[in-house]
Amino acid sequence: MRELKSSELSFVSGAGGGCSGGSGNDIGGVRNSGSFGRDLINIYEGAVQATSYMIERVARAWKSN
Repeated sequence: MRELKSSELSFVSGAGGGCSGGSGNDIGGVRNSGSFGRDLINIYEGAVQATSYMIERVARAWKSN
């Protein structure tokens, strides 16, 4: 663990009573969490659709044999 720089102290000390635009708040390096959340949902829905399609194809192939 490293020591904080003096410029970083205000981010963790609660100074000022609010978050400034440069507060450094992020989620795993992602600053636009709304867009990141929508992207995750889209990836999940795409994976569900692909899985459903594959299951349907296998079921049809199995049924025709």
